[in-house]
Formats: sequence, C-alpha cells, structure tokens
Amino acid sequence: MAGYFITGTDTEVGKTVAAAWMMMMLDGVYWKPVQSGLEGPLDRRTVQTLTGFDDSRFYPSRLELSQPLSPHEAAWRDGVRINLDDFELPAARRPMIVEGAGGVLVPLNEKEFMIDLIARLGLPAVLVCRSTLGTINHTLLSLEALRARDIPVAGLIVSGPKTPHNRAALEEYGRVPIIAEIDELNPLNRAALESIKPEIAL
Repeated sequence: MAGYFITGTDTEVGKTVAAAWMMMMLDGVYWKPVQSGLEGPLDRRTVQTLTGFDDSRFYPSRLELSQPLSPHEAAWRDGVRINLDDFELPAARRPMIVEGAGGVLVPLNEKEFMIDLIARLGLPAVLVCRSTLGTINHTLLSLEALRARDIPVAGLIVSGPKTPHNRAALEEYGRVPIIAEIDELNPLNRAALESIKPEIAL
C-alpha cells in the first residue's frame, strides 16, 4: 500500500512524534531506514511507545549506526558505506510511514543525500517544520529542494507552539497545505496525539 516519507527541515524538529501521529491516523506501519545513534531509546521504540502498536507494525532499520551524527559521518566511523541500492521499500498491507534521519540534504555518502533516498522509495514527502522564528527560510529551502527532484509534497506538519503568522506565511509562500499542527504536548502520549485531527484528507 501507499504511504508517506516523513522528513524534516532539521534534526530534532519533531519527525518522530509526527511519524507516530501519522501512523495512528492511518493505522499504518513504520520503518526508519537509517538510525543514527544507539544510545537511549531508538526512534522505532519511541514511536511504538507513543502508538501502543505491537512489534508486527515495525520494520527493522536497514542500518543502525552507533553515533548520533549525520548518516555519512556515522557510517564512516562505523566502517560502512551507505549505498542506495541496498534500500527497498518493505512490502506492507497497511500504509507505510517511513521516517528519515535529519533534514532533506543530510549526506548519506560522498555524493548522495537523504533526498535521494526519498526519491528512490517513491513515496510522497511530509515535511515537518518548526513553528518558531527561522522556520520560513528553512521550510521554503526544503520545499525547493524536494520540488527540484520532482518529489511530491503532501503537506507540512508544523511542530511547536502555535504561531499563526508563521503558519500563514508557510501556506502562502510554500504553496503547500498544512496537514496538522502538533503543539508542545504535556504529557506526550497516545491520548494527546489522538486529540490532534488532520486538517486535510490523508
């Protein structure tokens, strides 16, 4: 079945929470092709904790790299090379939610970037962006990069405190719909995520 590739304008922008939310909204399955950093809970486990879904909904990462660094650097330090030919979208009967690492132009090797993996897997992108100052520039640059590769962009998930003027600018200048705004949630759990309803059909 179809699905979405969850990417972001930056690291720590809220991709994992957005992926959990998308998985719940679509009753989907989850895959993180490249996991950088093995200290603490893996993103897959964070999504599982938030959603409450069992192990059958989660596919193992193709690469788990020990250092919490850009994939190209983490791979080099682990003595491996990331090769796009090693990545194929898992076969699934539910919508596939794929979570990237870092932003769209994070390097994977000496010549390829996360955006090349998005293109290879063939899923429309959902771009997660911050709500706060600086988001307009970062988001428009990321959208420009995705469109230059002819990657369909399903919409934005805006992460952080609601900032209406930034949201309006993202819609106007980005020419892209807002899928949802995920405010700072306390506590962050399944019930809190379920309370957020998509603003467009997924």
